[in-house]
Amino acid sequence: GKKPSASAAPLLAGPEPSEPETPGPVLSAPDTGLSPAASFSSSLRAELPAHVVCKGLSFAYGPPRHRRPALESLSLVLPQGSFVGLLGPNGSGKSTLLRCLAGTLTPQAGQVLVLGRPIARLSERRRARLAAMLPQRPETVPALTAFALVLMGRYAHTPFLGGYGKEDRIAARRALEETGAAHLAGRSADTLSGGELQRVLLARALAQDAPLLLLDEAVAGLDPACQTAVLDSLVRRNRAEGLTAIAALHDLNLAALYCDRLVFLKQGRIVADGPTERIFTAQTLGEVYENAVAVVPHPALPRPQALLTPGKR
Repeated sequence: GKKPSASAAPLLAGPEPSEPETPGPVLSAPDTGLSPAASFSSSLRAELPAHVVCKGLSFAYGPPRHRRPALESLSLVLPQGSFVGLLGPNGSGKSTLLRCLAGTLTPQAGQVLVLGRPIARLSERRRARLAAMLPQRPETVPALTAFALVLMGRYAHTPFLGGYGKEDRIAARRALEETGAAHLAGRSADTLSGGELQRVLLARALAQDAPLLLLDEAVAGLDPACQTAVLDSLVRRNRAEGLTAIAALHDLNLAALYCDRLVFLKQGRIVADGPTERIFTAQTLGEVYENAVAVVPHPALPRPQALLTPGKR
């Protein structure tokens, strides 16, 4: 099949180090038990500022007379250190929302604030210091070594006229180790399997050292072992450094296993939002996906899992 590519860089940007931090509103932590991806206790998270704030977000594709709404008056506040799953049917607005959060799409109405900054107004380099993006399947794979590809994630931290320094190489090696891809460092990226390449692309996003990571179906098409390896790498960074991760997923059960909060989209609107244990119910899933769903406990973990019922709606 077609090999995934690595064209996701420039991976967004953020504020210069000299700029003062502008805190966002302080949130109450969701009333939920810790998921495999949870990084902070509820009491600590309650004291952290909002990481992402969406206010009245609307976006539509196409010319003004024939616009097709993708997001409509969407508002959302996410605390630092969250692991959030974006769920919903195809065409519900998940990818559009992620691109607005990344600042690569400018909404026609509303605003996105990341750590208090309007991300769409920032330069590419500044956005890259605030948020990194991991796509599902890049279209082209450069003929670079995996290490060189990961090093590209450091571009926002390099001088305009300078090259990569010692700290950049250390960050790249660390990211490859975190994702279990250190042994691939010398391999050409265009020879890697889909799972190997996705680990390398995740390493590139982690090497960017942005406090927000956005994943757009980043584990779709991978085998179960590769899916869990990629998500486990995010869990480790989330726990160690409070990385905020927002992942668009189609796999309901992976979302329930890894995410501490779920946001369900349908026709460009949020139709359900809350802690995984409370909101991952047969009623919610049935209404969102218009299909009968049974929700049962995971046999080994205190997490819910979904079972589809074929032929019933």
